[in-house]
Amino acid sequence: MRVTARVDYAVRAGRELALAHPGTLSAEAIAGRQELPLAFTKQIMARMRRAGIVVAQRGGEGGYRLGPDPSTVSVADIVRAVEGPLADVRGEPPEELTYPGDGEVLRSLWIATRAGLRSVLEHVTLADLAAGALPGHIGALTEQSGAWQRR
Repeated sequence: MRVTARVDYAVRAGRELALAHPGTLSAEAIAGRQELPLAFTKQIMARMRRAGIVVAQRGGEGGYRLGPDPSTVSVADIVRAVEGPLADVRGEPPEELTYPGDGEVLRSLWIATRAGLRSVLEHVTLADLAAGALPGHIGALTEQSGAWQRR
């Protein structure tokens, strides 16, 4: 899976908002703390606002705040808000793919891949990231043989 800059920046921005919860942060503050491009940060915040993850507040105390509690916002929610579904294949949902002959096993492969992504990204919340720790079973994945090796 390739994690785009948009996803990485959105997760970082979400963590900043979780750390400030229930307070409000300006896009400038988020971008500054995370060393993100301001224009890109504003685009990401707009996508997260449309998805209901953040609320925009105008005025002198304006900025962005998390709408829901950080413990209810998963990393998967953020990925979907800024990039769309977790595991499309050529822009199509894997369950709608068809392959000729005995190639149907490929559809099962892509569905299993999506399930694997969900098993991690749907179980890590902004509250977890703000606390600086992954849930036990997710953190354990980083201890598997070869987990830290790029292949």
